[in-house]
Amino acid sequence: MKHLLRLGDLSGEEIIELLNLADQLKYERRNGIPHPHLAGKTLGMIFRKSSTRTRVSFEVGMYELGGMALFLSSNDLQIGRGEDTADTIRVLSRYLDGIMIRTFAQSEVEEMAATGSIPIINGLTDYCHPCQVLADLMTIRERKRSLAGLKLCFIGDGNNMANSLIVGGIKTGMAVSVACPSGHKPDAEIAAWAASNGSYTCTENVLEAAAGADVLYTDVWASMGQEDEAAERRRLFAGYQINRDVLGAAASDAMVLHCLPAHKGEEITQDVFDAHTDEIFEEAENRLHAQKAVMVRLMKNKA
Repeated sequence: MKHLLRLGDLSGEEIIELLNLADQLKYERRNGIPHPHLAGKTLGMIFRKSSTRTRVSFEVGMYELGGMALFLSSNDLQIGRGEDTADTIRVLSRYLDGIMIRTFAQSEVEEMAATGSIPIINGLTDYCHPCQVLADLMTIRERKRSLAGLKLCFIGDGNNMANSLIVGGIKTGMAVSVACPSGHKPDAEIAAWAASNGSYTCTENVLEAAAGADVLYTDVWASMGQEDEAAERRRLFAGYQINRDVLGAAASDAMVLHCLPAHKGEEITQDVFDAHTDEIFEEAENRLHAQKAVMVRLMKNKA
């Protein structure tokens, strides 16, 4: 494991190893046990998209691991003024021990990994969100004690979250169902892979997708960069919501997860969100622990 670009690059065993390490780091943090695995290391954090959870969790994570994180806004870097990504990463590779980037195009993350000489972590692209899904899997396993054999249902836009949840779920032995409107389905290659490698269904019927689900998951209808489409998306996605009826179709002890921020009254009702805040905010906390595990695995032994 040289980089974390997408979950599809990892085996199921590698994902479980990361979750095990994340569990250990969470235990140590909660019990005041120091774990300075990255003492003297420096992580550069490039943001083309703004963030709350990604920035704070990576920055705090590096501090707790004994290292230092540098916030690098694209507005303040030459990369934001037209410098080639390849040139930027060649320079940063001589200064830093790792880079996390939160951006739009998956190709930019891939180019950094191909050109640079340090680990690259995908903090989010329009294609996938591997760090979030590692935290999601960690949270599900904490509550359900295992992942294999569970059913995960995603409701909403077949976006980067759906893409990564499909891959993460299938690779860890879960059945995955997705409910989304026509024209907003997950990536076709990911869907084909999932259908060939596990139990995967995609439907426009929300209650059908949610039937018997152990985990219900949703995301905002309009992501960053789609603000101009918000009104049209509210029309298209009306009904693609986690509410009491959807909960009634799922398993009686179903979890509800949301990657946040939540637009209550759209993709999830206020009452359902309030009833599942323990799960949702544990999930948010687990971004810290899962990402620390990724950084330790990628950066600890870098010369």
